[in-house]
Amino acid sequence: METIDFDKILVRSAFCCMATDGKIDKKEISSIKKLCEESTLMSDFNFLEEINLLVDEINSKGKQFIISHMNLLSNSKLTEEEELEILNFCYHTIMADDEIHYSEIKFFKNIRHRLELSDDSILLKYPHLEQFLAKDIVTESFLDRLTNQYLDAIELPKFDSIRLDSQENDNK
Repeated sequence: METIDFDKILVRSAFCCMATDGKIDKKEISSIKKLCEESTLMSDFNFLEEINLLVDEINSKGKQFIISHMNLLSNSKLTEEEELEILNFCYHTIMADDEIHYSEIKFFKNIRHRLELSDDSILLKYPHLEQFLAKDIVTESFLDRLTNQYLDAIELPKFDSIRLDSQENDNK
């Protein structure tokens, strides 16, 4: 399995949450960019380049992109702080466009169940996540079924490359 830096796992997780409803909203992009700039766990990397690599990857791999990300999360050895940061990024990405879709909540739960955090440790740091932690009967086969149900129910469109407002102004 390939090794991937935590900052890329973090952005990839937020990106997947952003794409789960079949559209990429500018508010979601701005939210992820801002979270990256504010996070103490992020390395210095080119946000626009990274996010567009993810657009290219989801466009070329489709649902396999989502599956590979879920496998990456399941197999990564992350600290509690890193896992909490993933949930924080995902939550803020989902909330950014002022629309919460059921597919986004299901996807958030799918990510959450691939992490080793307890609900208590999540709620201690992020009490506002309680609505996203409602209990499901979770077994490994349930988690696979949940992932498959999500993937069967969606049709991923081809996304356009992402442009940041400052880049758009430079090109005018």
